[in-house]
Amino acid sequence: MAAQDTLRSSPGQSARPTDATGDEAEVIVLGAGIAGIAAASALARQGRRVILIAQHERHPPEFRAEKLGEPQMRLFDKMGLGEAARAATTGFDGVWLHRFGRIADRNTRREYGCDYARLVDGLRAALPPTVRIVVGRTDSIETNPSRQTVRLRDGRNLTARLLVVATGLGEEVRRGLGLRKEMVSPAHTLAAGFTLTRPPGDFPFPSLVWTGEQFGDRVSYLTLFPVGGTMRANLYVYRTPSDAWSRDFRLAPEAMLRALMPTLEETFGEIRVDGPVVLRPIDLYRVRDHERDGFVVVGDAFSTSCPITGTGIDKALTDVDRLCHVHMPHWLATPGMGASKLASFYADPVKQARDRSALRVSLDARSIKIETSLRWKLKRVKSATLVRMLYRLPANRFMERR
Repeated sequence: MAAQDTLRSSPGQSARPTDATGDEAEVIVLGAGIAGIAAASALARQGRRVILIAQHERHPPEFRAEKLGEPQMRLFDKMGLGEAARAATTGFDGVWLHRFGRIADRNTRREYGCDYARLVDGLRAALPPTVRIVVGRTDSIETNPSRQTVRLRDGRNLTARLLVVATGLGEEVRRGLGLRKEMVSPAHTLAAGFTLTRPPGDFPFPSLVWTGEQFGDRVSYLTLFPVGGTMRANLYVYRTPSDAWSRDFRLAPEAMLRALMPTLEETFGEIRVDGPVVLRPIDLYRVRDHERDGFVVVGDAFSTSCPITGTGIDKALTDVDRLCHVHMPHWLATPGMGASKLASFYADPVKQARDRSALRVSLDARSIKIETSLRWKLKRVKSATLVRMLYRLPANRFMERR
């Protein structure tokens, strides 16, 4: 079965030396993002022979997940990557939540801001030395119940008993393997990422989540959090890149923020943007026809969730955890890698529950902001009533408007 992917060689210093010998392994992991690196790490720590095929020697700049929580860090710990993940991120303790015109909560949960490319490079550098990293471009893939072959453009053939497809948002590998992409919610969310001129120390909060202030503004929330010595901002809205709003926000983000959140600057001072605004549209999809001989699909390559829910990395790492720690040991202990055998991963109840939860939360978060049916009107009233009741409780007097 032929497949064309988008792996490209990239100049520059590798984050970790690449072993130039050995074209055979027990497992080939295709894709060196977070899911692929985590899978390679978990398997190598079990003594498995692993080849990790990377698109670049160093991950290029990319606007992806920029904030993690302790649940994700605990999953990194299980893969042997927790220390590297913490070293590549900026930890902070606490989030202030603004809803209905007030600071509704000030928790002290530990969270982490990150530059996605720096996080990926840091994780790759922490891989066990037994992982063979191959930087190259895939020409074709052949799969069957016993042996998988990945042919590279430079003429090398890499073979393994099992192929793990962790190519993230890439399309060509999935199409080449015969996987069908089912769109669940196209143009579900638009994410805007930018940096503020003021450093984190200029703000009274460790980090901030400022929700959309009224129905119809199509805003989920704005979050501000530290990454290194800068204050990073992610804004999530229910719009498309082709909207006039999107063009206007890229050109004049400060003015657009004042219109959307008029009390933000009154509360925390002037908000100015340093550098360009990066927009990223998010589609919700899942793959079908995926129960095939020889390979399994994990992370965003299998299905996506909306980043506002904070479930994307958690879902990807749950895939890797169940695959590598529950299913893979049994698969590798017995002959063959037929579709019926590999189907146990997709039927895993923990994986299925995590996938369902991530999708449900993603769809509900959008609906409560934009849907006009009676059901969602009642949900909005209920949500507003519950939050406003909290303001009246003596234990929550700290929530008074600043």
